[in-house]
Amino acid sequence: MKKKFIEFKWAVIFTIAILSWMLLEKTLGWHGEQIADHWWLTLFFVPFAILMYLLEMREKRRRVYGREMSWLQGFRSGVILSVFIALLSPLAQYITHNYITPEYFNNVIEYSVTNDLMARTKANDYFNINNYIWQSAFGALGFGIVMAAVVAIFVRKK
Repeated sequence: MKKKFIEFKWAVIFTIAILSWMLLEKTLGWHGEQIADHWWLTLFFVPFAILMYLLEMREKRRRVYGREMSWLQGFRSGVILSVFIALLSPLAQYITHNYITPEYFNNVIEYSVTNDLMARTKANDYFNINNYIWQSAFGALGFGIVMAAVVAIFVRKK
């Protein structure tokens, strides 16, 4: 379990970073008056996510593998990080939608219905805390595994 501490530590850092990002989004109006652009503005977090995976794998390589790491070791470490992030994501979603931006769901539902993107019932079914908890957990796991595979290529060292 001691060897998994690095991944858990970085998952906590990642969760704090995502909560900080949500606060930034809220402050910049991406959850309110600029909600139409929210879907693509959120992509600006991706470089920060990649950086955190990179830093986690570099620390793992330095502290556990004696400055040498194969692609498989890096990939495995990234997958473990992804699992921890996925496990922490429901807590992050709860904090985000109950404390940081409680009006987000109402705003996105109204935008979707007003602009004829969805019927109200479909929007209500899609934009809710339960759906977002599942989406964030599976999204973190899927995106994290892909990111782990790519970042491990750059971190490997023989």
